[in-house]
Amino acid sequence: MYFTAENSIVRQIWGKADTILFIFAGASAEFTLNRAVDWLYFTGRLPADPLGRLFSTVGYSKKIIFSEYDTALHYIDQITAIHKSVEANRGAQIPDEAYLEVLYMLIDYSIRAFELLERKLTRTEKGEVFDVFLRVGKRMQLKGLASSYEQYLADRDKQLRFDLCYSQFTPDLFKRYKQHLGNIRYAVLRQAQLLVAPQEISQKLKLARVQWLRPVLWIYKFFRLIRLENVLKRAILPPAYISQIRQLDIAE
Repeated sequence: MYFTAENSIVRQIWGKADTILFIFAGASAEFTLNRAVDWLYFTGRLPADPLGRLFSTVGYSKKIIFSEYDTALHYIDQITAIHKSVEANRGAQIPDEAYLEVLYMLIDYSIRAFELLERKLTRTEKGEVFDVFLRVGKRMQLKGLASSYEQYLADRDKQLRFDLCYSQFTPDLFKRYKQHLGNIRYAVLRQAQLLVAPQEISQKLKLARVQWLRPVLWIYKFFRLIRLENVLKRAILPPAYISQIRQLDIAE
């Protein structure tokens, strides 16, 4: 038995690198506003390799989604153990709200990215996305988890309006994104963030209003139809991450 049903929409969402890249883009924006981002700075991993840290987050999510049930639980427990180790080193506890922000963020961007690239999801399909990540949160024994998709929507709205903040870490992270990506790829990332991020995120980060990436996205979809999308991927992604992207595109 798999952690996520083989016919689940969640597998369709997380089975394509294209969708995961836009989940990554949204997460890279929202991470900079997370109130607990100082925890990621404490380990030194996020500022040293912000793209690698984010790829690690989405990579673990994909492993959980496509693994058999017991293996998925092992990955979830591994995530918990890693965070417990960081807590021990710092002598403090990561607040449950910080975990919930990341969990709810992944639910939101899973839906947003798929709808941007593919089609609108039904209420039932959105509920499936919520259910998978709810089970992850329950395994991590998080407090304050929404018990229904409707409650999640209310909690997520509250998060976006009140729980995210522009801090001294926000411009520093974007500076590091730019250092790792270069000017052109960084500009593409900012545009991808604009397309997928909620309005509250765009406003807090003062993202540009002109969506010049949208017509490029239409071209990309055409390239995908004729199986030339890898040409564009190589043009906009750092070479060091191309192999990781290819791995994300394989449904295990």
